[in-house]
Amino acid sequence: MSTYIGTAGWAIPRAHARHFPTAGSTLQRYAGALSGVEINSTFHRQHRPATYSRWADSTPADFRFSLKLSRAVTHERQLVDVEEPLDEFLTGARMLGKKLGPILVQLPPSLAFDPALAAPFFTLLRDRHASAIVCEPRHPSWFADDADALLKANGIARVAADPAVVPAAGEPGGWPEPVYYRLHGSPRKYFSGYEEERIGRLASTVKEATGEVWCMFDNTASGAGAGDAVNLMNAIRL
Repeated sequence: MSTYIGTAGWAIPRAHARHFPTAGSTLQRYAGALSGVEINSTFHRQHRPATYSRWADSTPADFRFSLKLSRAVTHERQLVDVEEPLDEFLTGARMLGKKLGPILVQLPPSLAFDPALAAPFFTLLRDRHASAIVCEPRHPSWFADDADALLKANGIARVAADPAVVPAAGEPGGWPEPVYYRLHGSPRKYFSGYEEERIGRLASTVKEATGEVWCMFDNTASGAGAGDAVNLMNAIRL
């Protein structure tokens, strides 16, 4: 089993700095305590190839990056005529080499499941990228059996998100691996930290898993995510 725990971005809030090494760049310090990171900046812009290479060179051999797919693909073009921005994104992502983890496809909340739209897109994406892909749909229509079957047919895992738009959204779906948890903070999204009991339950779930698991805390607006990630790492080690 491989487990990657981290946050959206690698900021180290002052309140949790004691859990991280003191030497090195912020990324090096972060990677000294946590095993993975989710890069959300790739949703907004493409980075230079040298940037990806520098990230890869700054982290331990077993560290991994997940990258959020460009908004040009998911939100602006809404999965249609996306060959150019998709290829540009993947060209950069591959500069991470063996440290590239899943590609995260987060869909707009307004984008309902339409197999005539989704099937060609996921076929296109899978044809271009053979490694792990995870999808976080946010419209309730994506949590029916036909949507789950389409994801599974393309080898794409569905994110387990908190808070969940419908109960099924809080559980993994689609392709069974990797299992990918995105924890946005609850009750206040992006701000609230998680209580010890919730971290303990998640740790038990992770320890029972037999394949690759990602747990990414997106509740970073208040700095809570870093503490939650460290607490989960410690709980898993118990």
